[in-house]
Amino acid sequence: MDDEESKCSSGYGKPPWIFKGSALYQFHLVKAEVAKAIIPKEFRLVEAFGYTLGGFFLANYNESPFGMFDELVVIAGIVWNPPVSHAWAARVYVNNDKACRHGRKEFGLPSQVATFSKSIKAISARPKEKSNGFSTINDVGTHDNMNIAEINGHVATSLYDIRLASPVSEMHSLKWMAMGPAIKMSLPSFSGHTEHIPQLLKYYCQIDCRVKPTSPAKVLGLMDRKHTSEIQNAELEESLEKREMSIAVMLSKPILALQFNCLKMEVEPPIVVSKGSHNLS
Repeated sequence: MDDEESKCSSGYGKPPWIFKGSALYQFHLVKAEVAKAIIPKEFRLVEAFGYTLGGFFLANYNESPFGMFDELVVIAGIVWNPPVSHAWAARVYVNNDKACRHGRKEFGLPSQVATFSKSIKAISARPKEKSNGFSTINDVGTHDNMNIAEINGHVATSLYDIRLASPVSEMHSLKWMAMGPAIKMSLPSFSGHTEHIPQLLKYYCQIDCRVKPTSPAKVLGLMDRKHTSEIQNAELEESLEKREMSIAVMLSKPILALQFNCLKMEVEPPIVVSKGSHNLS
């Protein structure tokens, strides 16, 4: 680690930057070969039996330095840089231009502007057999479907449909029990090695929320490469490959999903760990 670590300056208000809302943090088993295609080669991937721990963080912020917006962070895996291990974001999607610029220029994140289109569909559980022989359906819930499309210029490319289950039957009469116990945690991450921030950075998200396990979201990948590669060049091919690897992360096997309610996240300015290159290939 470089002894001359220094904090990045900010043009987006005084840190720490505070975000409030709700989120889903879903952990996936990601194939090591997929994660290695995304993370810088200088890192050693934390893996076992050919897999690492990745997944995604899907948040809806009702308060932030940039107002209300949605965010999807695709986490490729866990990387080791002695003496600590941190998560590595393969892609970040936000539906707010200012938040996108902030992520790129302050944190060296691979941020992209996207649309988050939401719809709600009612669902019913299996019929319950009564003693009189009649069947009834007592458990009714909803599916929150979210379509995420990346915006490049005037072109929107649909990437994912994410189905979030929210059964009403799981709600408890006491609100605090329905939302889970209160916890505080720190989520460490590495970033950088991008066009805007060639250095390697590290930063921490201090989270205060109520958390409870929930059913994993179902993710469908929607991108059709045929419609996104009409112009063939090396830069486009590299971008498509990284995006496809990010999609592979999203489509990998979920093992745990945590619902964050009453979320308050404080993000400190990143610290420069070392000089580097934005070439991740």
